[in-house]
Amino acid sequence: MLDIETFDNLRGGNVAYKALAHPLAAEGLKRLAAAAGRVAVFDPDGIAGPLLALCPDFDAEGVYVQDTLALGQVRGGHVARALTQLKTAEAACVLIAAFDAGRVAERLARFAPPGARVLTLDAARLPEAMLTSKARYLDAVNFATNFVFFRDDGHFSTRLTTANYWAGYGAQAVRFFCRLYGAAGEVLAQWEDAAPAGAGGFVLDSAVVRARFGLGAFTGQLFIHVIGAAGHDVVKYALDTYAADNGASLSCTHDANAWPSERFAGLPAPRADERVTLWVQNSHAVPIPAGAMALDRMGAEAPVAIGAPVAPFATLAVDVAAVLPGVCWPAQVELRAGRHVVRPRYEVERGGRTRIAHVNVERGDLRDDPGIRALHPELGRGFLLPFPVLPRGRFRTIVQPTPMAVHERDMPLRLDVFSADGVRVAERFLGVLPRRHELALDLDDVLRPGLLEDGGHAELVYDFRDGGEANGWLHALFRFEDRASGHAAESSFGGHVFNTIMTYKNEPQSYTGKAPGLSTRLFLKLGFGGRRSFCVLIYPASGPWVEQSSTTLELYDAAGAQLASAALRIACAGSAIVHPAAHFTEAALSAAGEAGYVLIRDTTCRLFGFHGVDDGAGGFSLDHMFGF
Repeated sequence: MLDIETFDNLRGGNVAYKALAHPLAAEGLKRLAAAAGRVAVFDPDGIAGPLLALCPDFDAEGVYVQDTLALGQVRGGHVARALTQLKTAEAACVLIAAFDAGRVAERLARFAPPGARVLTLDAARLPEAMLTSKARYLDAVNFATNFVFFRDDGHFSTRLTTANYWAGYGAQAVRFFCRLYGAAGEVLAQWEDAAPAGAGGFVLDSAVVRARFGLGAFTGQLFIHVIGAAGHDVVKYALDTYAADNGASLSCTHDANAWPSERFAGLPAPRADERVTLWVQNSHAVPIPAGAMALDRMGAEAPVAIGAPVAPFATLAVDVAAVLPGVCWPAQVELRAGRHVVRPRYEVERGGRTRIAHVNVERGDLRDDPGIRALHPELGRGFLLPFPVLPRGRFRTIVQPTPMAVHERDMPLRLDVFSADGVRVAERFLGVLPRRHELALDLDDVLRPGLLEDGGHAELVYDFRDGGEANGWLHALFRFEDRASGHAAESSFGGHVFNTIMTYKNEPQSYTGKAPGLSTRLFLKLGFGGRRSFCVLIYPASGPWVEQSSTTLELYDAAGAQLASAALRIACAGSAIVHPAAHFTEAALSAAGEAGYVLIRDTTCRLFGFHGVDDGAGGFSLDHMFGF
């Protein structure tokens, strides 16, 4: 297990981790370690563990602390000693494990061993030109970063789409620093692009990058650092994978999670006619040893090691069936990642078509919450996990609940199904599903013929009629299949309390505000290469809310100029399938361009959405939307 702290729901992201793990900072730390020689580490902020884990080149004589309550703790493999013992350390340098530590260095010098130099982590800072907040180095906006699965191999290309949403929070002169790594972790290219001056769209296509730098085929990862961010320190994007050779494959994923985790879940085992490949991409400048990661059939508690090592920032393709032979759909697979990787992608090949999706962070901090079983009636239906039921004439919709917490033993669930106008048309109690369950429910088995021919949505909810536990981190995998072409897409997400004026802990929540000020701000990219974008907007409600949404679709171009708007009404507990071409003229969409987008706004309720593109020939993609 890599000794790092990354993210938790109470404190948010650990900025010190991002400062140490940044690829440029990692290079600076390596140079600092080479120049320092043997060091005594003074650890005022408790980051010696991640420092020595992410840069094992330091020859650490020991770790010293001034907090008496920290004495005896193990940090970075060393038992913490009292700072009063520093003078006797057998070291050439004292390394203060802190940034902005010049004043501390001056005062600590007289306590250092005779002749020892005093160094700080400021020697490994990012260049000043990359800092958004120059007053405080460990400001979260200085580390608005993320990784992207990026591939261009003659068969597949990838396309990142986002927007300069930081401009809406007052940011100016935003820039994208990009570094592209190849499969072996080598740097293939590095560059900066200016973002639009306003809240315009931004696109990075792997085929364009490949031509720009004269690269050969590659499968690797793109590191992005947004310089000049404001309001959000999270880099959110949609990623399309499309067939560059006119093949039938098409898929999309969304990402906003730049935090390595101990475990990930939501990885489907292959069907008999499928090959499932897990793409493991090292997020750090230290190698992943052979056997440091493993796959386990969910609930089996018999992990099987991934035998190959992974070099710094390298990419490894793992055939799930080769590691777990005999484990087949609808079984689920858990990745024991050891905090080495950011949320990985997986790839499913079937019938000449390939689709990409992502696994999710499996939380280790959650336990059963008895309060959920005793929710006050005023919270209505409580936690909901909404997902689309695509028009049944063309699509099958399959749902598979997924354990997403290490200590989750069972899931007491019910499925409720709603028409687009908000009428509940079916329900089914799913029972108390054990962690190792193999339920993958086809909604054809729930709905009678003729229902939801134009689509609707369904919700998983807790149902304790037969007992069971709940932690509020309800997740599921959703699979959508075109009945004619066989093309499939899949997505996964978690539950919340939606659209009720009453609250429970931090629920309900939205991107900007809490009840009663729930609102919606969702990003819908436009199509590309003749493919048309669409989204499914769901208006879930745990309790009574406004009868109809007051939704606005705002069309923006690549410069951030609003070109047009359209109004939309969605019934409470209902849904709508939105095709931009049905709301805006071809002239307006052409003016917006492929880097333009639709911003979905609603100040009366929180909507939940899934977005994708359709190629008009039986291929489509679908994943959950992001907001800002």
